[in-house]
Amino acid sequence: MPKKIDNAKIALLDYNLKKYRLAFGVQVVVGDPDELEKIRDREAQITKDRIQLILDSGANCIFTVKGIDDYSLKFLVERGVMGVSRCLKSDLRKLAKATGGKLIESLATLEGEEAFDAENLGTAGCVEQIRVCDDEMILVSDTPVRRGNTILIRGPNQFYLDEAHRTLTDCLLAIRRVLESGQVVPGGACVETALCIYLENFATTLGSREQLAIAQFADALLVIPKTLANNAAKDAVELTAKLRAIHNIAQTDPSKKNLQSRGLDLINGTIRDNQEAGVLEPAMSKVKQLQFATEAAITILRIDDSVKISPEQEGGGRGGGMPPGMMG
Repeated sequence: MPKKIDNAKIALLDYNLKKYRLAFGVQVVVGDPDELEKIRDREAQITKDRIQLILDSGANCIFTVKGIDDYSLKFLVERGVMGVSRCLKSDLRKLAKATGGKLIESLATLEGEEAFDAENLGTAGCVEQIRVCDDEMILVSDTPVRRGNTILIRGPNQFYLDEAHRTLTDCLLAIRRVLESGQVVPGGACVETALCIYLENFATTLGSREQLAIAQFADALLVIPKTLANNAAKDAVELTAKLRAIHNIAQTDPSKKNLQSRGLDLINGTIRDNQEAGVLEPAMSKVKQLQFATEAAITILRIDDSVKISPEQEGGGRGGGMPPGMMG
């Protein structure tokens, strides 16, 4: 069987390419051995006809969710067609979107016959079997409808691969959020610090008890820059103080408005312009983080009573626990 197909026309199937057999429960009583041999020949002919329908449509590469037996492989090898069995159904659905093909579950038509339309075939520039370390992989490249990329992760053990997979997943989801919202904000605790300064100044304009609540909310936002600095083994107090001072100047002095995108540089332990450095976060995610944190705090504050159930006291103590006056 060929290991590389150029200008591939791909048939995506969701049924077995195995030798046809009568369904379970069907009993055939044949007295003549020749008649029994004709039944077997007809079963083989049905399998050959079904494969021939796919090959006559122009397919030179077949992907199926289920299996391909040796009898069917013989016809594929004779025609120089690549056959791939036991594929994931989810992978074939993605491949159908990328190649413009269609996942076929049956050859049956409305007229009760069997046919395979060439319009169901997908196309690709190249389908190739490659070897990566000890694994064999099928690479489909140059798909015309949608462009796709595959990230291959290799590492010394499964724990390393799981951690790398989680990191890549988080990065891809962050990019998806950016594309969904179309807006980004500077990272490195820039937003939290700027919001802290704004709320502190706003709290001083109020003359009611709400001033205390807003001031505490603003102070709680400083947990983000302090935690980031501590995780990077930097001086959290000093960096937070410098960042607060910079954002205070940016909000009070119109000529220093360019400082509003300053955030933490956790590699060098300094303050930098994270917008120019490319340290950005999706605006949608930042808004939802603030909303969820606020709702959680409000839910906790609404709890005005708590009932604590003490553990049940074990019976018996000194003297065996016998009540007084019961001694003989």
